[in-house]
Amino acid sequence: MSIVKINVLTVPAEQRETLEKRFASRAGLVESADGFEWFELLRPVDGTDNYLVYTRWRDEESFQAWMEGSMKEAHQGGSDRPKPAASGSTVWTMEVLQQAEPKSD
Repeated sequence: MSIVKINVLTVPAEQRETLEKRFASRAGLVESADGFEWFELLRPVDGTDNYLVYTRWRDEESFQAWMEGSMKEAHQGGSDRPKPAASGSTVWTMEVLQQAEPKSD
């Protein structure tokens, strides 16, 4: 079964718009990564400062290859790189045990 990586980003209220704009204009490299299955950016609506970046992968090896390849390259930069919009980050790893799709008529 697939694995899910959830990056929990702590984003202060004054940085929310910045974070959302950066994700909207991201390079889109993850979509072409071998083993990539899904991406979602989830905005909090319950009063917390935690955004969730949800990605789903065929296996841990595919995720690690992306981390060491195109993701690492995309996040490197010189002194002109803007400061992060998030003030903290924690990554959760989950294994998909069950899944369901809507029933078709």
